[in-house]
Amino acid sequence: MNKIDFLKYNLLKGTLSLVAKMPLSLLYPLSTFTAWTLRDIVGYRKKVVEDNLKRAFPDASEKEHKQWTKQFYRYLCDTFIEAAKLMDISDKEIDRRVKVFNADLVDKAIADGQSVVLFLGHYGNWEWVPAIVRHFHNEAEMVQIYHPLRDKAFDKLMLKIRSRFGSESIPMANTYRRLVELERGGGHFVAGFISDQRPHGHHSDNWTEFLGIETDYITGGEIIGNRLKCRYIYLDVEPSGRGHYKLTFKDINPMDDGKEFPYTRSYLNLLQETIRRNPPYWLWSHKRFSHSHQ
Repeated sequence: MNKIDFLKYNLLKGTLSLVAKMPLSLLYPLSTFTAWTLRDIVGYRKKVVEDNLKRAFPDASEKEHKQWTKQFYRYLCDTFIEAAKLMDISDKEIDRRVKVFNADLVDKAIADGQSVVLFLGHYGNWEWVPAIVRHFHNEAEMVQIYHPLRDKAFDKLMLKIRSRFGSESIPMANTYRRLVELERGGGHFVAGFISDQRPHGHHSDNWTEFLGIETDYITGGEIIGNRLKCRYIYLDVEPSGRGHYKLTFKDINPMDDGKEFPYTRSYLNLLQETIRRNPPYWLWSHKRFSHSHQ
């Protein structure tokens, strides 16, 4: 990191540290105002959000689309504020806000001598997900796979924030090598793969129907999981109030159609059920269906 990045990092860290010390009861009104600004003044990716929602929910009314768009921007800003809050939030407060169910599925996998590939999407507040480690009884290394940011200062800051509960962040390019190291070291891991349907930056030869649209999907989690004989588990995220989340572990039963990547496609079915249950909380601001057949 050069001097400019170093100064930028410390400035960002200092600013977010001050924000994190504020109570969420004061931060949420700020989030609401920022959401309005992004949506109605700046128009940040508004067309992308609206187009995605219309394609995924063609039968919904215009009123529903507008309501979901409005809710999405508030949720997006809440996510950033809640991520910053990790720099100050107490264990007691995070336990009050993040309720975890069926963590025994992970404990059983570790007890059986298996590591876990934990599939989840960009739904709800994924930055608070590493708090699940507080609910495991059997020892395992909690890791999360991430795509390094181009901005080195912001990347370093996000790594610091994401280490709040002792989890390790692994760059995508190093995923398999690092997970093998953990296995060979005699331990087991719970690896969080945020695998939405669109591969990052390139096309894929793997297609499935997702939210009613034929689109390609990421396969790395299952390829690695098969090599290391992992258990596949889905983390269902359900917002239960502003700043409150219900996280439920669910076994992933593979598709039995004889096609490739049966666990990944089964996971995507679970993810789309989560999204359809409460649409605004998925990350609609990305061009989700730019690689689709339709």
